Amino acid sequence: MLSKSKEENRPFGLRDKIGYLFGDLGNDFMFNFAGSYLLVFYTKVMGINGTLVGLMFLVSKIVDAFTDVTMGRIVDTWKPAKDGRFRPWIRRMCGPVAIVSFLMYQYSLVDATMAVKTIYMWVTYLLWGSICYTAINIPYGSMAAAITEDPKGRASLSTWRSLGSTFSGIFIGVIAPLVLYTSDVNGNQVVVGPRFTIVAGIFSIAAVICYIICYKCTTERVKDLPNVNNTTLGQTFKGIFMNKALLILILCSVLLMLCSNVTNGLNQYLFIDYFNSKNALSIVTIIGLVISVLMAPFIAKVTSKFGKKETSAVVFIIGGASCALLFILRVKNPWVYIAINLFATFAYGFWNMTVWAHVSDVIDYQQIKVHKREDGTVYASYSFSRKIGQALGSGLSGMVLGWILFDTTKGAVQTEAVKNALYSVSTAIPAVVYIIVGLILMFAYPLTKRVINENVEELKRRREQNIQ
Repeated sequence: MLSKSKEENRPFGLRDKIGYLFGDLGNDFMFNFAGSYLLVFYTKVMGINGTLVGLMFLVSKIVDAFTDVTMGRIVDTWKPAKDGRFRPWIRRMCGPVAIVSFLMYQYSLVDATMAVKTIYMWVTYLLWGSICYTAINIPYGSMAAAITEDPKGRASLSTWRSLGSTFSGIFIGVIAPLVLYTSDVNGNQVVVGPRFTIVAGIFSIAAVICYIICYKCTTERVKDLPNVNNTTLGQTFKGIFMNKALLILILCSVLLMLCSNVTNGLNQYLFIDYFNSKNALSIVTIIGLVISVLMAPFIAKVTSKFGKKETSAVVFIIGGASCALLFILRVKNPWVYIAINLFATFAYGFWNMTVWAHVSDVIDYQQIKVHKREDGTVYASYSFSRKIGQALGSGLSGMVLGWILFDTTKGAVQTEAVKNALYSVSTAIPAVVYIIVGLILMFAYPLTKRVINENVEELKRRREQNIQ
């Protein structure tokens, strides 16, 4: 039975939502910056081969297979501190994760030997992504279940968390390119290496501030998770593989994160080298942010009426069709490209606003199936799937640059063949992935609106009877 502390005086409300928003904002000051610019830093500034960078991204996610699940088990089984089960990890790890993030972007090593740069790249990236970031992100994501038991409250936390990620895009997608790029005498956009270190330092400091706000504003009301200590790791994995909803959500997550990281990574090259417009690169990010903010107030109403699964399937198929149209048209004007791509932007934004509510539904579904509540471990399994997708996407981005013979020499101007190949990949991948994900959600994902409502009522009945 879920027990609560005697001092849970303050009811769940706006303060918790704002705090949870700042937690993801802190995450994404580092995570989204790495997703968008770390490949650029390694290739265009440090001169490291894109295929080698892609290999490192892939290997690091193999390591994450162990660190994510291990951290999930630690979160579920570790004796809670006075300030809760999850919040203490935010307090403990906010400093280390920010410091290591800053260390990844050291321009002072630009003249070092390639061996030194490569070793430094591997060490700092693995320390940041597989250890420090995991140790703060898994507890943060799992904490939603401890902030409130109410499914509607958890859904609202999902939306607010997504807004945190959206707001980080203002700094990373809009302001950063204006600072990190400049124009040469011929009007070509080139990176300014030393600025990466400065921007990374600013974002690291901002991340720590955001984590502190998250820690101060959130409250863990559900103090104990039921019977997790009596569950072996083997039993946990058996339950995970029985959870069809989780497995399908993992598949969709891998595909979408792969697609997102490929397009985000290649956008830095598409808008700079194909469209030759850093302003368009900033504007496309602003439009994505505006769409996300405008849709946020309507997410709950739309999903309540039509269902999360049902609505997500439709918007992804439409978004995929818009990318297919771009592939066919071969547009040269960046503003026409952005206009047609709005449908795909809307689809991914909608998913980001609802995905954490999907995870809460899946956690409930796990409890329905195996009569155990394992928020941390289930969340870690899903989080690992996102990292797999991100790694595949980041790795594929680097490998694509090698396959299309992209010249990573500082200040190099790409050939027309390379530019056209870059455009083809940037539009074909999201077209295929979005349509596939839409079809999977429509025909295979079991958590329809009706099933979710039935699960909520069943868990309510079990709680009333003090059973799982």
